[in-house]
Amino acid sequence: MPSSINPILVGSGQTLDRPQSLSSAISPLDMMHATAQMCATDAGISQAKLAEIDALAVVNTVGPSLMDNPPAHLAHRLGAKSATQFLTITGGNTPQMLVNHFAEEIAQGHFSMVLLSGAEALDSLSKSAKAGQSLAWEDHSDLGQPNYLSQELPGSNETEARHGMVAPIVTYPLFENALRRHYARSLSEHQLAIGNMFAPFSTVARDNPHAWFPTERSAEEIATPTPINRYIGFPYTKYMNAVMQVNQSASVLLTSDVRAREMGIDESRWVYLHGRCDIQDIWHVTERINFHSSPALELGLTEMLNASGTGVDEISHFDIYSCFPAVVEITCDALGIATDNGRPLTVTGGLPYFGGAGNNYSMHAIASMMDRLRDNPGEFGLVTANGWYLTKHALGLYSTAVPAKPLAPNASTVLKKKISALSHPHFDPKAEGPGTIETYTVMFDRTGKPETGLVLGHLDDGRRFVAALPREAKLLEQMLTEDPIGQQGKVRSSEPANHFVFSS
Repeated sequence: MPSSINPILVGSGQTLDRPQSLSSAISPLDMMHATAQMCATDAGISQAKLAEIDALAVVNTVGPSLMDNPPAHLAHRLGAKSATQFLTITGGNTPQMLVNHFAEEIAQGHFSMVLLSGAEALDSLSKSAKAGQSLAWEDHSDLGQPNYLSQELPGSNETEARHGMVAPIVTYPLFENALRRHYARSLSEHQLAIGNMFAPFSTVARDNPHAWFPTERSAEEIATPTPINRYIGFPYTKYMNAVMQVNQSASVLLTSDVRAREMGIDESRWVYLHGRCDIQDIWHVTERINFHSSPALELGLTEMLNASGTGVDEISHFDIYSCFPAVVEITCDALGIATDNGRPLTVTGGLPYFGGAGNNYSMHAIASMMDRLRDNPGEFGLVTANGWYLTKHALGLYSTAVPAKPLAPNASTVLKKKISALSHPHFDPKAEGPGTIETYTVMFDRTGKPETGLVLGHLDDGRRFVAALPREAKLLEQMLTEDPIGQQGKVRSSEPANHFVFSS
C-alpha cells in the first residue's frame, strides 16, 4: 500500500430519545441505525455507499441489548453484507480504542471504510421495569454469535468485590479523597474546587442539543449536599456523578484519504487522527502505586504527544473523560495543566451533565470534537477515555490539518511492559495488624444518611489492605468533617469483609 495513506474520520451522528410514552421509546438498534445514517449524510455520501463499509464495530451496552448479536443486526439494517463485524467488551475507553485500532487497520490497508456505533437506552429500560411494561424490542432473528474484539476481564479482584469496589460510585471517591490530601486542601476547600471545575461542564451541556441534562449549575449548587443533591459516595454529591440512565446514541465513520477522494468526500469534512495511545494502569486498584495519580495515563499522553510532535500548549480543545471529578483532575495533572487553564475541558458537557451513555459516551465526544475542529480548521483537539477505575486509557489527538508524518504505531505493548515494571505495594487480602489509612469514603443511602465506610491503607510493613469501618453513625458522620487519612488503627481479617478499628 502507498506509504502516504492516512486514516480519517469523515462522518458522525448523534441522537437522543425522550419519548412521550414507553410505547414510542426507540430501541438501541433503531438509534444506532439512525446515527449511522447520519454519518453518511454528514460525510456527503449516499446510504448505498454507506452499505459498502467493510468493517462495523458496535460498543456493547451497559443495559440489556435484547439482541444476541448487535453488530450483525445493525449490518443487516444497513445492507452492509460484506462488513466484518465486531462487538466490544466493557469499558468507557472502547470508542476511542476503536478509532485507534481501526485507524491502524485502515492505514495498513486491511479495511477501507469502517463504521463505529453504540447506543444506550437505560432510561426507557428503567422506566419500563418500574411500570412492568414490555418494550417489545427483542429480536429473535438467528444471526449467530458476535465476534468480540478482545477478551473481557473483571475490573476488580475478589477481595475488592467483596468490599463493594465493583461499583464506580464506591471506588472513585477513594481517588478523590486521596487527591484532596495530595493537594493539601481542607474538606470544604476541595468540595468547592470540584464545584468550580464542574460548573463550566454544565454550561457546555446547557448549549448542547444532544445533552440529556441541558441545565447550567453553579459551583455551589454542584458542591453543596441537599435533599435533591445528596451525597452518593463522599465527597461526591449526585451532581458530581456520571448519569447512565439516558437514551443516547452516537456513530462515527472512518475511511482513508485515498478512499475519501474516490468517493468525492469534501476535504473540509476530513478529520485526521494525529496521535493515539491505548494503555492500562496496574490492573487492580488495591495494587496501585498511589491513589492520586495515574502513571499509565502520564506515560501514554507523553508518548502520544511526542510521537505526533504536538505540545500540550498547541491543543485548543479537550474532552477529558469526566465520569467523576477525580478522572479530570488526574488527567489535567498528567497533562501538566490546571483545571482552570482557560481552555474548556469538554466539548459535550461531560458525563454528569451531557449524560454518561454507558460505554459509548466517548463516541459522542469524538463526534462533537469532529464538529468543533471543522469549525476551527487547523486547531487540535484531545479526547481521553477511561475504562473501569482509571484502569484502561484510550487517547486520541485530532485535527483537520494534514499530518506532517504517517500515524505512528500504537506503542501499547511497550508501554504495558513499562507499567508492569513499576514497583508497587503488595496487596494482602487477609490483612491483620496495625495499619494507616491512605484514603477512604463514606457511602450514603437514598435518604441522605451515611450508611457504610470503606478505607484503603497500608500495614506497618508496607502491605496494602482494604477494610470496612464499623457501622456507627457517629463515626461515619465524623469522617465527613475530620480527615482520617494518616490515622492509625488495626485491621482484622474476616468474611465477607475485613474490618478496621481506629486506635483510641
